[in-house]
Amino acid sequence: MKKLLSLLLIAAIVAGLLAACAGVPVSVADLPDDGAASSPNGDAAVPPADGPNDAADETPDAEPSAPAGEGAVKTGLSVSASLASSKSAAADADGLVQADITLVAVTVDDNGVIDRCVIDAVQAQIPFDAAGQLTGDVTAPIETKNERGDGYGMATASSIGREWYQQAAAFADYCVGKTVDELRGVAVSEAGEALDADLAASVTIYMGDFLSGVEAAVANAQPLGAAAGDQLRLVAETSAAESASAGDGDGSGSVTSNIAAVTFRDDVITSCVIDAVQPALTFDAAGQLTGDAAAPVSSKNVLKEAYGMGGISSIGKEWYEQAAAFADYCVGKTVGEVTGMAVTEDGHAGEADLAASVTIAVGGFLSLLAKAG
Repeated sequence: MKKLLSLLLIAAIVAGLLAACAGVPVSVADLPDDGAASSPNGDAAVPPADGPNDAADETPDAEPSAPAGEGAVKTGLSVSASLASSKSAAADADGLVQADITLVAVTVDDNGVIDRCVIDAVQAQIPFDAAGQLTGDVTAPIETKNERGDGYGMATASSIGREWYQQAAAFADYCVGKTVDELRGVAVSEAGEALDADLAASVTIYMGDFLSGVEAAVANAQPLGAAAGDQLRLVAETSAAESASAGDGDGSGSVTSNIAAVTFRDDVITSCVIDAVQPALTFDAAGQLTGDAAAPVSSKNVLKEAYGMGGISSIGKEWYEQAAAFADYCVGKTVGEVTGMAVTEDGHAGEADLAASVTIAVGGFLSLLAKAG
């Protein structure tokens, strides 16, 4: 009798295997109740890691869970600028046009959970004397605070001995896995400093600009091709070369910063967002500011039609539309493929398809992509 039962059991197992190989569905309800946990989306039972998984694997119509790094995410960039720290010259001190630009890039899923976050900033300073003459080298390159690294010099004044770039990275890391609503709930002091013990141990600088920047970047985020786990890079190139001393007319401290948020999977660009901002302030021959340092400064993507390029463009497209078209062109290519594109002698796109949607000079865009790569 025992032998007969054994033979019957073996036959049943073989029949089950043959049915599975033939593509016969096996219901989750037919699986033994062995303590398997439900998946996060509740659409299938997931056996324990050390338990059998034959039945689940043989379900022909089951949608497999996406491996890490394959879920679509949105890419967002925010650029905020202020000239509020600028000042007129005095008898014993130069005046200063100072542009403070905060940059935040994020990738975020459909539930608003931040997957990646990078924070950086630019502090461009253009000094001038009581005669309205520039006293600094406006042709010198202007690095971001992340690029300045230890050279920024905050560590010696920090109560925790951490540089600006280290604190910005710590806050960015803190944002990962959270929504904007959760970040809004972070306890801060009246001075904008973290009250959360863990966060305060790594971030002591004012967090208001960080929080508003992350919120704006998430609000701006769009599905452009990136997936969870893609590498996110934030780059900027900034110049004050168009600044000028006062003469017959006012002088000007003028800053132009081009910014890109780029995601990569291996070496291939999966999404790209490009923006630019041009904070500028005038001063007279007596070294007094003649512009409004408190006036808001908007990036070109925020200005949109108000930037005023559409009316003079040969294709009737605004700057933000052309920047988006170039960014879209980059997706699916390597940096080398983008920077190796055909360019005319006057710096415009040489490829007919791209030139149909981008008529502005592309040198600045190409430089950003090269830097990102």
